[in-house]
Amino acid sequence: MEAPAQGLLEAEPLRGRDEDAVASADFSSMLSDEEREELKAELVQLEDEITTLRQVLSAKERHLIEIKQKLGMNLMNEIKQNFSKSWHDMQTTTAYKKTHETLSHAGQKATAAFSNVGTAISKKFGDMSYSIRHSISMPAMRRK
Repeated sequence: MEAPAQGLLEAEPLRGRDEDAVASADFSSMLSDEEREELKAELVQLEDEITTLRQVLSAKERHLIEIKQKLGMNLMNEIKQNFSKSWHDMQTTTAYKKTHETLSHAGQKATAAFSNVGTAISKKFGDMSYSIRHSISMPAMRRK
């Protein structure tokens, strides 16, 4: 195992307070006039490049919108497509499949239980109906 680097060069990148300390440090006194001028020129060039890149990106985004409009794609269609894709992706997960199987099995058992309860209730009503009819007709039969 190597010993950690010591001295002026460190192996770890700057973090938190170190970044703040470097950002607030004034290195301008360490630069020569020539280096300062070179850095200013580089700064101007970088700012110009960033501006150009922003303009190019903006033009490409406008072109993208035009193409989507020509293809009939709008925000609602994209949302539908994203939703459909997300739904499909979710349905293919193992967790979804297991949950679906479990709920399906539970649903089948619940359906069977409700059917049995319904059959039992129907049978009871049938028995009650028979009992009521039988009790109503019995006194009439006794009188004769």
